[in-house]
Amino acid sequence: MPSVSGRDRGALAIVLHTHMPYVEGFGTWPFGEEWLWEAIACCYLPLLALLDEGAPLTLSLTPVLCDQLEVEGIGERFAAFVRDVRRATHADDAAGLREGGHGRLAAELDRAAADYEHALERVQDLGGDLLGALAPHAQWTSAATHAVLPLLASEACLRLQLRTGIESHRRRFGDWGGGFWLPECGYEPALAHGLADAGVRAACVELTGREPLGSSAHLAPLRDESGVTLVPIDRATMSLVWSDGGYPAAGAYRDYHHHTVHHHNPWANSGEAYDHAAALALAREHAADFVARTRTRLADAQGSGAGALPGGGLVVCALDTELLGHWWYEGGEWLRAVVRECEEQGLALVRLDDALAEIEPLPASGRERALAWPPTTWGRAGDLSTWSGPAVADMAFAAREDELAVLAAGHAAGDAAVRELLALQASDWPFMVSREIAVPYARERFAGHRAALQAALHAGPRAGTSALGNLAADAHTATLLAA
Repeated sequence: MPSVSGRDRGALAIVLHTHMPYVEGFGTWPFGEEWLWEAIACCYLPLLALLDEGAPLTLSLTPVLCDQLEVEGIGERFAAFVRDVRRATHADDAAGLREGGHGRLAAELDRAAADYEHALERVQDLGGDLLGALAPHAQWTSAATHAVLPLLASEACLRLQLRTGIESHRRRFGDWGGGFWLPECGYEPALAHGLADAGVRAACVELTGREPLGSSAHLAPLRDESGVTLVPIDRATMSLVWSDGGYPAAGAYRDYHHHTVHHHNPWANSGEAYDHAAALALAREHAADFVARTRTRLADAQGSGAGALPGGGLVVCALDTELLGHWWYEGGEWLRAVVRECEEQGLALVRLDDALAEIEPLPASGRERALAWPPTTWGRAGDLSTWSGPAVADMAFAAREDELAVLAAGHAAGDAAVRELLALQASDWPFMVSREIAVPYARERFAGHRAALQAALHAGPRAGTSALGNLAADAHTATLLAA
């Protein structure tokens, strides 16, 4: 692992936020469990191969994803998906394209079908235990069900989200260095002491709303009065990948939105038949460009006259793991090439925990200014509106209302009601509604968890939780009500 100690050229940390809404047992095609199987095949397994080769990446696994990867028999269910669904749908769509005279498109579907066969072989090699294979690389954890923490109504539920997530990480993986992914990068100063009390030592934050895009302030970790290190993510660097005009929009890449009957994608963004070799070559070019731009970003920040940056500056590029391989099909190859380009271009690529162990954070702003710091996220406009704006205000108010109802019930609520509350608080459902992604499914899930919560409150501690599967199995009423 490259050291940042004594460097004056700075370093890059790539943080991979790995998360999946709880879909196990809640629907199949086109919405539901298929999302998990797709992510395993296209994102998690390729990433595992890169991590096993020693790539110094920071892996954050959310507890709710781990809940699903921990389910007994997941390897067999993934195998059934490949054998019974993907083989047939690729073959059917390819046959239809050939009959229509689209031989190149059909050939691309035949090629892409091999992705799933290779994934099946890999899962079988792992004995079906993908979570166990990821365990040596698991570094950061998150809240129990990916709730936007500033939207919680009580300190008690903040404690429940934090402790349940952290305890499940320790149960699964043992050691934990204190790295905590704030769901949706949702932060406000009122969270600081709750985070510190739970053992959090570092968290990523989005500061673009407070500091101009491209400012060197985004390259300097801060330490707040509670002792938690707040690590700014660098939107200027991330936008090279994650923006409407980012790398994935290039014409040669596979078009995610243009699909066949069974949602396969044999077209390029240009509208032509997809050329896999050309797309991979472009991904490698974009990787070289990304590393070169990151080096320039660090050099410009150091020469801006804004003062010395700790460790020469730390660029934190935080990305959804599911972007790399699913939304952006070539993203996994791009990431692999970035790792190689960092070595070739002399850019230090470091795990975030290792970087923070060698960098002394700057003190955060004074108390008066910090208290005036509004909630920030990495969502649209950098605020809470994606999860509480007009399109989803009813969901935000309903979640808070039900949180207070569970608290009012106290120990009479029972563990079932607590788990349903956690399911209700997931950021996924309002996000999907706000972004107009599978809106009926998101609304159905939210309403279903509300109804189940009310039923559990009525039944009390005797209520069962079979419909929730393995979601937040470590959550208990005692944690919610602890002093």
